[in-house]
Amino acid sequence: MTTLSSREFNQDTSKAKKAAKAGPVFITDRGRPAHVLLSIEHYQSLVAPAASIIDLLATPGAQTVRFVAPRVRRLAKPADLS
Repeated sequence: MTTLSSREFNQDTSKAKKAAKAGPVFITDRGRPAHVLLSIEHYQSLVAPAASIIDLLATPGAQTVRFVAPRVRRLAKPADLS
């Protein structure tokens, strides 16, 4: 994680872009975080829609995944019908 002041960012944007390849770059205004610079790959991974369970089960090799559900001892409290 890299932190640059607005002035440093304006004076050396190539340094900020290189640092963004390794992780987020925080850009500060008056010492407080104001912006974040990310690589496009990192940004896309953050905004990508989550896969549905149907998509995950349809992936090749999903049939070989062994799943053992944990045994549930107590499902819920008994209903109070009074």
